[in-house]
Amino acid sequence: KLWRDYPESPSLCSPVFSLQVSNETLHSDQPDLPLCFQLTVLSWLPCIFLWAVSPVYIFYLKRNNRGYIMMSYINRFKTAFGLLLWVVCWADLFYTFHELRHGHTQPPIFFITPLVLGMTMLLATFLIQFERLRGVQSSGVLFIFWFLSVLCAIVPFRSKILQASSQDEVTDTLRLATFYTYFALVVCELILCCFNEKPPLFSSVVTDPNPCPEETAGFLSTVTFWWFTRMAIKGYKQPLEAKDLWSLNLRDSSKVMVPKLLREWEKELAKAKQNQSSQAAYTKPPPSTTNHVSGGGGGGESSPEEVEVLLANQRAAPRQPSFLRALLKTFGPYFLIGSAFKVLQDIVTFINPQLLRMLISFTNQKGVPDWWGYTLAFLMFFTALLQTIILHHHFQYCFVTGMNVRTAVIGAIYRKALVITNAAKRSSTVGEVVNLMSVDAQRFMDLTTFLNMLWSAPLQIVLALYFLWQNLGPSVLAGVAVMVMLIPFNAVIAMKTRAFQVEQMQHKDARIKLMNEILNGIKVLKLYAWEDSFREKVLAIRQKELNVLRKTAYLGALSTMAWTSAPFLVALTSFAVYVTVDENNVLDAEKAFVSLSLFNILRFPLNMLPQVISSIVQASVSLKRIQSFLSHDELDPDSVDRKNTAADFSVTVVNGKFTWAKEDPPVLHSINVMVPQGSLLAVVGHVGCGKSSLISALLGEMEKLEGEISIQGSVAYVPQQAWIQNATLRDNILFGKPYDEQKYCCVLDACALTPDLQVLPGGDMTEIGEKGINLSGGQRQRVSLARALYSDADVYLLDDPLSAVDAHVAKHIFDNLIGPEGVLKGKTRILVTHGISFLPQVDNIVVMVDGRVSEMGSYQELLQQNGAFAEFLRTYALEDLVEEDEATGRASFCQRLLAAAHVHRLTTFVRFQRTAESQDKKKPPEMEKLIQAEAAETGRVKTKVYLEYARAVGPVLSVLICFLYGCQSAASIGANIWLTQWTNDAATNQTKEHVHMRVGVYAALGIAQGVLVMMSSFTLAMGNIGAARQLHFNLLDNKMRTPQSFFDTTPIGRLMNRFSKDIYVIDEALPATVLMFLFTFFVSLSTMIVIISTTPIFAVVIVPLAFLYIFVQRFYVATSRQLKRLESVSRSPIYSHFSETITGCSVIRAYGRHSAFVLMSDFRVDENQKSYYPGIVSNRWLGVRIEFIGNCIVLFAALFAVTGKDSLNPGLVGLSVSYALQVTMSLNWMVRMTSDLETNIVAVERVKEYSETTTEAPWEVEDKKPPPEWPTAGNVEFNDYSVRYREGLDLVLKGLTLSVKGGEKIGIVGRTGAGKSSMTLSLFRLLEAAAGEITIDQVKIAEIGLHDLRSKLTIIPQEPVLFSGTLRMNLDPFDRYSDEEVWKALEHSHLHRFVSNQPSKLELECSEGGENLSVGQRQLVCLARALLRKTRILILDEATAAIDLETDDLIQSTIRTQFEDCTVFTIAHRLNTIMDYTRVLVLDKGQIAEFDTPSNLIAQRGIFYGMAKDAGLAQ
Repeated sequence: KLWRDYPESPSLCSPVFSLQVSNETLHSDQPDLPLCFQLTVLSWLPCIFLWAVSPVYIFYLKRNNRGYIMMSYINRFKTAFGLLLWVVCWADLFYTFHELRHGHTQPPIFFITPLVLGMTMLLATFLIQFERLRGVQSSGVLFIFWFLSVLCAIVPFRSKILQASSQDEVTDTLRLATFYTYFALVVCELILCCFNEKPPLFSSVVTDPNPCPEETAGFLSTVTFWWFTRMAIKGYKQPLEAKDLWSLNLRDSSKVMVPKLLREWEKELAKAKQNQSSQAAYTKPPPSTTNHVSGGGGGGESSPEEVEVLLANQRAAPRQPSFLRALLKTFGPYFLIGSAFKVLQDIVTFINPQLLRMLISFTNQKGVPDWWGYTLAFLMFFTALLQTIILHHHFQYCFVTGMNVRTAVIGAIYRKALVITNAAKRSSTVGEVVNLMSVDAQRFMDLTTFLNMLWSAPLQIVLALYFLWQNLGPSVLAGVAVMVMLIPFNAVIAMKTRAFQVEQMQHKDARIKLMNEILNGIKVLKLYAWEDSFREKVLAIRQKELNVLRKTAYLGALSTMAWTSAPFLVALTSFAVYVTVDENNVLDAEKAFVSLSLFNILRFPLNMLPQVISSIVQASVSLKRIQSFLSHDELDPDSVDRKNTAADFSVTVVNGKFTWAKEDPPVLHSINVMVPQGSLLAVVGHVGCGKSSLISALLGEMEKLEGEISIQGSVAYVPQQAWIQNATLRDNILFGKPYDEQKYCCVLDACALTPDLQVLPGGDMTEIGEKGINLSGGQRQRVSLARALYSDADVYLLDDPLSAVDAHVAKHIFDNLIGPEGVLKGKTRILVTHGISFLPQVDNIVVMVDGRVSEMGSYQELLQQNGAFAEFLRTYALEDLVEEDEATGRASFCQRLLAAAHVHRLTTFVRFQRTAESQDKKKPPEMEKLIQAEAAETGRVKTKVYLEYARAVGPVLSVLICFLYGCQSAASIGANIWLTQWTNDAATNQTKEHVHMRVGVYAALGIAQGVLVMMSSFTLAMGNIGAARQLHFNLLDNKMRTPQSFFDTTPIGRLMNRFSKDIYVIDEALPATVLMFLFTFFVSLSTMIVIISTTPIFAVVIVPLAFLYIFVQRFYVATSRQLKRLESVSRSPIYSHFSETITGCSVIRAYGRHSAFVLMSDFRVDENQKSYYPGIVSNRWLGVRIEFIGNCIVLFAALFAVTGKDSLNPGLVGLSVSYALQVTMSLNWMVRMTSDLETNIVAVERVKEYSETTTEAPWEVEDKKPPPEWPTAGNVEFNDYSVRYREGLDLVLKGLTLSVKGGEKIGIVGRTGAGKSSMTLSLFRLLEAAAGEITIDQVKIAEIGLHDLRSKLTIIPQEPVLFSGTLRMNLDPFDRYSDEEVWKALEHSHLHRFVSNQPSKLELECSEGGENLSVGQRQLVCLARALLRKTRILILDEATAAIDLETDDLIQSTIRTQFEDCTVFTIAHRLNTIMDYTRVLVLDKGQIAEFDTPSNLIAQRGIFYGMAKDAGLAQ
């Protein structure tokens, strides 16, 4: 009955509110939307959104529970308002029913909308509470919902006021009241939604000292990255430090990421194994029952059917486990969120050109309401804003994924490196594995950020072409053709550049390797005066490197030209074709500028595609490398049986056969060894007979081919080359065990380390450099022993620990530690040794010959057998027979000794405590570190540095470069202004006449721009290369002339960093940054010029915008620069810890510290990511803010174009707005480049700093040159001579006076630190006198040039240093001697046979550090050098340990024969070498204690006598 009034309309809104009211909406000056539209679309939009999203959202909340949040005031208000809204909406509904009762029939929409709204409000209220229970602090879903509601309510809000003002009275008071109540409540909800709830109870945020605010940031804050602002402000006020960084989000930490990846990788491995086994099931015969090694016959001859099966299966080759699949499964889902953002962004990008088209057509029409223009301007602003936000969230997801990939890959590689077999380790050197971590993991990280371009670029290209086709029709194809033609051009350039890069990397590697050796052997270079030769070698490589760089720069200039001219050329061809194809085609502003902005969009994907593809290729190489490394064989943890408890033998090996790699021949054969519990077993044999291999086999480091090994209890291991961590001395000894003072003191005592602690600057808290650099060889070995002793294990494996220490120390250690009366008695000890004097005191001896056990038994038994052992003894044991007589009186002596030792231990303990206390008191003022910490630069880079760089480039060139860039911008603006003139022809209908002129001038301007670009980037490159050459030359020249003391206090790594990283930055990174900076700067400048010249009023806006821009930029640059520095400082510990781990992994495994080291590595990676993550976010933070400024520029350009519509022609509007649309990008890049420039220019500063260190005395002093045959006699006189190592240190030699006649042989002896080496160093003036002087043959050495002096002296140094290169180069780098002379020297130094057996003879390549020669041979090479130089004065710094007795005798005999008429100084450690010398000089604490002939000194019974007695040379 009620509906009878409207039979013809069953629609929701009755005809009263029809939808066709376009007139009053679009063409009036006061637009309004029809009521029906307001009630349906506008009211339902938010509701549809909320209902659509909530199921997914509720499901997500159910899965992710963060703990609940307590009810807060905000929450109560939100809930109350939500319920009120429901009441208000339903009040409307009931009012409609009420009207119905009273006969006012309303259309159905009045029932539906309130009902829907009310339900939605209930849902919203439910969500508010549900989120609280699930610990959500700020809700994005609800924020968007309330925002939409407010937005949609604004229209009815305005229209109701308009209606009320147009009518006299308000007809529908209740609805008006409910609506305004509704509006007020929704606004309140929106405002409340911007605030954050407290963090949930029991969340990590509460416990963490410095949590990342991202966790607790609100929705708005997250969208705009507002939560980062605190850090930006802090970084601006003062330079950030590591303690200011937020802790890493749990989801990004190694703890979460690495296991995630490893789980997937394990699955992959398992799948691959399963595949192989399922294939193998029917390809192999049943396994033979015999032992798998001897039973080779089983698999040898295969039957024909089997071969067929094998062939059939060849196709299904065993599936490699795919690391890629593991990565995708681990990181794919998170990454896809980022991809979703990218799709959105690509679509939004194309809205602005369409809006630009509407804006231009709007300025063309007359009599259209102004609000259209304003709406368009604001729409442009909002789309740009939306695009910014979406884009940066996409980047955030990508970068975080990249960061996680890096964390996970490094973790996986580290864990693998701890367990790979030695064979696998041989296939990849430490350097390569560190590369896997640094370079390859980095490549993945870089790839993830661009990976989405792979599908997004084609999508963008297709969309752009579609819109262009609409605009210009088929003539677009001409432009596309140009683009397509440019792609191979760019590809060729890229290929060429890649080839050059590879070549340059080779030169760079060669240069760095050579530099590394030079710096490692700098002392030797100085002693031999060889600096010149090596400097020339480095400069030659550097020249090649710069030539390649120059070629790369030429190519770079070409590609820059292609890159800048591409959009222009495309536009030119498209427009020219469009105009000439058909007479009726008119190029008006709309077409021209919309096309231009679309071409600009096209530029990015076209440039990115080739880059992305090439980085995918690179990453795939890295992927293969990482995959093969992670697939290496692992050591079998069960090869050594640790469980065995039955026998009373604590170490047993039963017919063991071992090899280093499965494919190598076995190294140890049929080994049978049984070591009783608590006994001491010595292993002896010649060099290379397998002693160390036996120890490795016991540790399970070798491949076990057959046999059984079992060890009872825990193991401590002392390797032959002590492995020292970069930590304090105490940490090295404790090695993860808790500190127990009493035990610790005993350990120090037994290892004779107590005296050393007094010498070290910080006692046992002294930091040890990498590889134990600031400890002597003997100290390192003793620390290694102390570590073993402290670990309190059951079985001790000692691999020749006594060879590296002096004889008396060795004796002390054997007696107090290893021997039958040592601290370790009762433990099982296996000792590899060369020292014969200790053998009578061991329980059993194993003699190894060529990988087999030749004899085993006690000392007496073996002597009686008269076999290999007896012969071994006869070779060496002449001086050791003294021991025998003492053995009888030993028992009673031992008891006395023990009692004494006990008392002694107590007193030492007390004394040690006292020293410890006094050390504690002394510590704070003078805890002087040996190695000064590297100063990380802070604060702004000084303008001086930029000027320095400009000066290195050349002042004239610098000005020229800027001028060329200016010209290029001018040409570009000119071309575009010409285009506006051309499009204005369309308005005045003069299109036909000028076509050719228009096209011609446009082309000329554009091509001029291209040429100028090429010229400018070319001059820039030339300038940069000149600067790079200059800076490197100065650095190298200075470092060659730097005194030795500098190298003693500066770690090599830091110097190498200058030569590798900083020079690389100056060579490659800096030029690119400068280029981009100039480019973006001039683009931004020209944009401003164009907009201001079009709409001068814009100048008013520019001031606040520029202020804002500089403000944001300063904040960002300060913070990001410091973050980059922190990141690079925290990066090196990852790699140094890693290489340290690889070198010491056998020690780590032996002590079972595997998991502790994994944790340490993870901690270091997390520390690094802690500074990397804010770095990513700072870029996003900056991006959002700078692009906001850019978007404001767009807004104002458009607004002013609308206000000045009457005076402007459409061409100018198009010009200014399309320029504004481009500016965002270049503004953003400009800040980044400013920051990069500041970061990179630091390299110039650092190189500069090291090119200006003080130099040593001049190499040659012309007016004081000694005669060429000087010194003829070889008399050396020290006159009251004192010397110190560095300023501010104590004197090491105090007032020496002595004179030596030509031809005398002088032995120099003394305890460690008595100043023996200092004396030789001062002869060479590596140490300059503090007082007194040295004269040689009446010439004061302090007055002549260093090279003149050093080339006339010869030294055979303690550690033989060889450089990589030919043997010939190592003997005679200046090519001063003939081949005959070289061969003769080799003959005298007993190397003749070895060298002539080599296929390449004198051209034998020595590897780095001479690794491919044995230590003895290296020592002989140094001897050959001395023989070649044959000077009157020879200094022999005797090697302590490395040399076996035979080589030692060879050297001594050669010196006696070849140098008999020369003056010889020998620093002796083995006294038997100097017993027949003319005189012996005994030094003590830097002064002469005794100086006389050996026989007289023994008669005097002084210091020398005591030493001789210890060595068994005197009774």
